[in-house]
Amino acid sequence: MKTRTALRTGLIAGLMAATASVNANELSVVGSWSGLELHRVFENPYWSEVLPEASGGGLTVSLTTHDQMGLDGADVYNMLSEGLYDVGMTVMNYAVQDAPEMEALDLPMISLDVETARSLTEAYMPIADIGMERRYDAKVLAIVPYPQQIVFCRDSVDGLEDLAGRNIRASGRTTAEFLDGVGANSLNIDFGEVPGALSRGVIDCAVTGSMSGYSSAWYEMASYLYTLPAGGWDYVVTAIRNDTWNNLSAEQQDILQSTIQTEFTDKVWANAVVDTQRGVACLTGQGGECNAGDAQNMVLVEPSEADLERSMEILQEIVLPNWARRVDQDIVDMWNDAIGSQLDLTASR
Repeated sequence: MKTRTALRTGLIAGLMAATASVNANELSVVGSWSGLELHRVFENPYWSEVLPEASGGGLTVSLTTHDQMGLDGADVYNMLSEGLYDVGMTVMNYAVQDAPEMEALDLPMISLDVETARSLTEAYMPIADIGMERRYDAKVLAIVPYPQQIVFCRDSVDGLEDLAGRNIRASGRTTAEFLDGVGANSLNIDFGEVPGALSRGVIDCAVTGSMSGYSSAWYEMASYLYTLPAGGWDYVVTAIRNDTWNNLSAEQQDILQSTIQTEFTDKVWANAVVDTQRGVACLTGQGGECNAGDAQNMVLVEPSEADLERSMEILQEIVLPNWARRVDQDIVDMWNDAIGSQLDLTASR
């Protein structure tokens, strides 16, 4: 198996060779997980068809995904900043070790429905732009959600207290801190490695979106679906290198910004309204119709009011203060003004 250094060197060489022959108006784009619906239904059509057509062929796209390239999701923005491609799309939680400003975009429990999630995401955009600019010399083009991030477990779970002592794959650092606050042992395991880890007993539970878990057949290893939104929405952030953006004409910038809003961002958010429940229906056979394949028979476990109340206490007492200590006071102040004011929460260092 190649080391990361060897892989990185090979990618640099290959991409440099490839970019030598492409036209200046061709954008090289690295998308999110190739096998999941977000890429198949929304990313791929937008970059492959919508943008080239809207620009009259003035903007063409060379599209791949980070898993097809053999990249770790955490490397997507770092390699974007190094100029290896023009646009990078990945789960922001994969990269927050390098960009703590972006962490509070997706705190557990703060957005229990799609409408709130979108409102808070739009309010967060100025902070996201600062984080992307500071850490990666890039500009945010879009932020879209996967379905709500819930808990898949191999063995019986009746509520929040049953997670204590279990090894659980988290979907990001703030999710990990939330799970640790519950008394679980959080682990950082790549999405693609989760089925094997569940099967071998390395982990007892794992957090991901309902449709993501269905599409990846997690129901074959996990029998219980606990719908506590322990991992937020696992937002995918689309970012473009500043150098690339500045080399586009004003007309091209307008086309890119307007179409990515109407033909990608708006469509993903509209889909998210029903996608979380559709995933639950497909996984459990309850709560609606599964139109994505055969419904499975996972046991559905819904959080109690006591679970939700205790979860909010963990958010306020552990997760939010931990994040505030990792960022500058100006970011904390911006968060309090934009997000905390809507939720009656205050972040303090």
